[in-house]
Amino acid sequence: MNQWWQYIREGKEPKRSSPAGVRKGMDRLLNKGPQTEGSPYENVDDDYLKDKKSRNDVSAPPSAPGGGAIGNPGPAALEEEVEPESFEKHSDLDPKFWEDRKLKEKIKRRLTKIVYDFIDGLNVGESIRAEDIRLTGSLANYNWSKYSDVDIHIVVDFKKIDEKVELVKAFFDAARMRWNELHDIMIHGHEAEIYVEDMGEVHKSSGLYSLMEEEWIIEPTPAKIEFDYPTARKKADAIETQVNLIAKFAPNKPKKALESIARLKEKIRRMRRAGLDSPEVEYSAENIAFKILRREETLDKLNDMKYAAYDQVLSLGE
Repeated sequence: MNQWWQYIREGKEPKRSSPAGVRKGMDRLLNKGPQTEGSPYENVDDDYLKDKKSRNDVSAPPSAPGGGAIGNPGPAALEEEVEPESFEKHSDLDPKFWEDRKLKEKIKRRLTKIVYDFIDGLNVGESIRAEDIRLTGSLANYNWSKYSDVDIHIVVDFKKIDEKVELVKAFFDAARMRWNELHDIMIHGHEAEIYVEDMGEVHKSSGLYSLMEEEWIIEPTPAKIEFDYPTARKKADAIETQVNLIAKFAPNKPKKALESIARLKEKIRRMRRAGLDSPEVEYSAENIAFKILRREETLDKLNDMKYAAYDQVLSLGE
């Protein structure tokens, strides 16, 4: 149990906004919320709005030169824009991973080794046993792309480890997050990511493959599907704007930044859950917005700010 606690402790494009619309949106962010000591956004500078009279003078769409959210030059200026086409389905599964709808033997062996090395590295004896190893995500589906991760899910019976299931879950969450941060294993150009889930946990996906049984649990279909990319892009841009606003005051108000980051992360979790619980599942606007945020590294930026603010709050001056 002490080892568990150690892990746990570490642990179509949107329209341009008019100047008035941007000010109104900022007012909503500045003047509302559960803050008790004033708004953490009060020092956000809006000089960039001065002398701007039309919506074309403000933020361009993300794909335009310099486009993006407030305070951010936009992904087009920094990196390749996430294309709507990258979410569309192919007619076949990725041939580097699949042959006759079976996972290639070499891939299966490599992913299995990764899982057992991860479990051995936990140093908790013989108490942890993988009930199944599953591949999911877009590489277990027809919507694979260059952005796809190799999503490896380790199925464990939490109750066999300890009656305190929430503690076991927290332990695994911390352990797999640390593993994912320490390792950069690439399989045919796709990064391997580990997840640990409790046996019987409902998995929202239209493609799920068991490595142990070498068969589909949920077999995907190549049928075309319609999805609302413009709405997803708007949702992602709205969250990116909030991330950039937090970044402006975080160095001077780290405690307020931590509170704002916690609220925003919970908002993102609720958004994705709502999408995965909808009939569209992974093709919902909410889930695609989440994937945009991940691909454009907005979620990484949010986590980095959280760690920096936390360190700053707990630090003492010389």
